[in-house]
Amino acid sequence: MSARSAEDPTPPAPRRRLPPPVRVVQFLAGLSLCAAGVWGSLQVQLGVASWDVLHAGVADRTGLSYGTVVAAVGVLVVVLSLFLGVRPRVGTLFNVVVIAVALDALLGSPWLDGLHTAPVAVRAAVLAASVLALGFGGALYIGAGLGSGPRDSLMVACHLRGWPVGASRVVIEVAVVAVGWLLGGPVGVGTVVMAFALGPVTQLAFRVLRQSPAAGT
Repeated sequence: MSARSAEDPTPPAPRRRLPPPVRVVQFLAGLSLCAAGVWGSLQVQLGVASWDVLHAGVADRTGLSYGTVVAAVGVLVVVLSLFLGVRPRVGTLFNVVVIAVALDALLGSPWLDGLHTAPVAVRAAVLAASVLALGFGGALYIGAGLGSGPRDSLMVACHLRGWPVGASRVVIEVAVVAVGWLLGGPVGVGTVVMAFALGPVTQLAFRVLRQSPAAGT
């Protein structure tokens, strides 16, 4: 047994050739779960997500608008991932568009209004559900084989080089939080929880759903 197989419980399942309509449905379902996860993590107000710490820090130091920084970081990550062997595909663009549209719709709804004033235990439960939604949503849409989003592409690139999915995600998330914090980005309890929990949850999701991270290439 190789060192990689001993350390990474994510099954090296061959890429499944699902019918195109099924792949599209799986892709959209995964992105919808991701949007719901982001929405929940925002509404509990326990701390922004890892990449938002970086975005806020860069925006503060450069004077650029938040949206400009998000777009610029996304482009830089896509270029870096391309050099690491994960090329952007049609799903990369749709990842950005679908999540943005779904997230705007969710944030515009009254469903979780007032959640930030709920008891901490309730907010913590919603945060945990949000992490599950992000992990399982990511495994679903990446496993559909239509391409991974800009930031998930880094995790896929690390996996292709023998890193376990969970460890790859944790290292990336923690590194992003650290750099963002040094630049002045906001860090909360929820930020730390997501940085350390999302990797193991994502790895578990790939295993439970029998999806392959390599499908995102």
